[in-house]
Amino acid sequence: MAEALEYPDGTRGDGLPAVLADPGRLAALAASGQVGSGPEPVFDDLTRLAMTVSGCKISAVTFVGESRTFWKSVPFLPYTDAESWQNAVGDSFCYFPVGLNAPFVVEDAEKDPRTAGHPAIRPWGVGAWAGFPIVTTDGHAIGSMCVIDDSPRAWTAQELETLGILARAVSSEVNLRISLSTARIALQSAENALETSSALARSLQESLLPPVLRPVPGLDTAARYLPATGDATVVGDFYDLFQARGAWWTAVMGDVCGKGTEAAKVTALARYTLRADAGEHLSPAAVLDRLNTAMLAQRAPRFLTAVQATFRATSGGVAGRVCLAGHPPALIRRADGRVQRLGTTGTLLGVLDTVRLTDVRFRLAPGDLLLLYTDGACEARPDPRAAGPRRRMFDEVDLARALATGRGLDAAATIDHVAAALSAHHGGWASDDTALLAVRVPHRP
Repeated sequence: MAEALEYPDGTRGDGLPAVLADPGRLAALAASGQVGSGPEPVFDDLTRLAMTVSGCKISAVTFVGESRTFWKSVPFLPYTDAESWQNAVGDSFCYFPVGLNAPFVVEDAEKDPRTAGHPAIRPWGVGAWAGFPIVTTDGHAIGSMCVIDDSPRAWTAQELETLGILARAVSSEVNLRISLSTARIALQSAENALETSSALARSLQESLLPPVLRPVPGLDTAARYLPATGDATVVGDFYDLFQARGAWWTAVMGDVCGKGTEAAKVTALARYTLRADAGEHLSPAAVLDRLNTAMLAQRAPRFLTAVQATFRATSGGVAGRVCLAGHPPALIRRADGRVQRLGTTGTLLGVLDTVRLTDVRFRLAPGDLLLLYTDGACEARPDPRAAGPRRRMFDEVDLARALATGRGLDAAATIDHVAAALSAHHGGWASDDTALLAVRVPHRP
């Protein structure tokens, strides 16, 4: 049997990684929907490509449970049934990348002290082995993608880099499925709530928004959702702010066409898909393009507009990129009160197979603020029931003016200031739901 490895979470009684039994990891594995599932072309294409790149005769995608390893793609083996496409977890090398949550590479399986005497060597004809973990967006390793050479060999850096890219492609596909599964559960709950009582609609709306914004180190952030007056129907305005990868953060805002359960379905799909893909692609245009693909694949019943900004803190403030998908432009308020429009108009999502999306770079210096908003903030109609002359619509010029007059305010105070300007213009009556999100670079001491 193999020499014991130093796994981050230790080992259990049988010498295998303790993390195999971790409840959070097992829940993520179950959410993937891959346990006991049959082969699919999307995974077979990747394993065949791995074989071509490496020159190996065997490549596999597997999902690793507490006691069993479930095969998903093994191109050289005919699929018969789910029972035959699995084995005891200790009877293959697949648990190594899962236990380490990192690549596991062996050049000579018989001589490497980590694998010498392992029961998988003879049945699988393992001379050399290279495997990478399949990782969920919340960091759980739930499976592995590997290649097996029947002779010892030295792996080149290019081979390992390519195999790592293919494994990340598998992870991306799995994470999209987890996101869609989570969205379906949320939507079913939403539909049940709406059928029970329309009074729960606003609670559902709030459940589709983050209860609080996660703090971004070194930055000042705030968001607010302003419901339309007297409307208890769920609508599609949403926002989110989360860490994408490393030092990079993503702020996103969207507006789904229509109201009710169908709008809630698209809102949930969008939020979970964006979170799943933002860590893989730091280009907002690439992430929004993938959301468009997911909406078409799921036959989303509504289209949406969205704005996404991906950014990181720098020594001088913030550097990032923003993309508009049929959405109103973002606004930047400079420290001196000047307001600038940001973004290039792009195609809305969920209608066309090919969309036109453009990343635009931006920088924020100390005192600068970025504002994302939905059209309720720039197309606010007056109360039709009000007596006297009809007031004009609160438009983009009014929004920019309100933002400018809040010069010097922090993110939360700026959101309050804009909300107060909207309320004052239409006398406390809101024609549409409105979402606001601000990111500001504080002045340094």
